Amino acid sequence: MFYGILIQMLWQDHAPSHFHALYGEYEVLKDIHTLEIIQGEMPSRAQMLVLEWAQEHRTELMGNWELYTHNQGPLEKT
Repeated sequence: MFYGILIQMLWQDHAPSHFHALYGEYEVLKDIHTLEIIQGEMPSRAQMLVLEWAQEHRTELMGNWELYTHNQGPLEKT
């Protein structure tokens, strides 16, 4: 969680590889590979913060998605 934005990956979620970003009553699903919004909307400033965060954490996101697809837990934060 950062700046009131919650990032989630749901266990055994559907393809394509994505994560959920929640901000107040807003929620978007973002594709991990392209970082494009698959579904939903949120204010542009929050979208920019999510994009910056996702660019910095893309490798971790892809690794966690891969673990989830094999019924394993998330990577440990270092």
